[in-house]
Amino acid sequence: MPSKQKIKGSTWERDVAKHLSDLYSETFIRVPHSGSYIGGVNKARKEFLHEGQIRSFKGDIIPGQSMPLLNIECKAYKDFPFHHLFGQDVKLLDDWIAQLLEPADEGDFNILIMKFNRKGKYIAVEDRHTTLKFNRHINYKGWNFCEYDNFWAHNTDQVKLLSSIQN
Repeated sequence: MPSKQKIKGSTWERDVAKHLSDLYSETFIRVPHSGSYIGGVNKARKEFLHEGQIRSFKGDIIPGQSMPLLNIECKAYKDFPFHHLFGQDVKLLDDWIAQLLEPADEGDFNILIMKFNRKGKYIAVEDRHTTLKFNRHINYKGWNFCEYDNFWAHNTDQVKLLSSIQN
C-alpha cells in the first residue's frame, strides 16, 4: 500500500495534468509510476529510447503533443520555509530544481509546480525566460518563484510558445 505522502504527490500530479489539459485543450497525463524514469540513476535509459519516449518520461507530467519541450516536476508538501527565499539557501528547493534539471535537455522549458498545505500553489521557472510576466514574484538563484493561478493567468500563451519546437 502506498504511503500517504505518495498518494498526496500522485493526486497533485493528476490535478496539475487535469488543469493543463483543460487550459490547453490537449491531453496531459501523469507519468505512470511517476518519479523520473530517465533521471537520476536511470539516466542511462536515454541511450536506448527514441526522442518521443525520452520526452514522455521527463519529470512528472507527460505534456500535450504541441508542447514537446515542456518539462514539469510537481511537489506536494506539508510546509515550506518561505522566509528563507529572502537571502538564505533553501536546500529543499535546491534539491527540487536539481531533480527537475537532471533529465532536462538544452532548450526545454522547465517548470517546478508546488503545493503546500494551507499555504497555496506556486511555480518556479528559470529567469532566462524574459518574456514571461509576473504580477509578484521572488527571484531565487536565477529562478522566479510565484503564485500558481497568477502565473497561468499571465503566461498561458507564452508557456505554449516556449514549450513548442518552433520557439
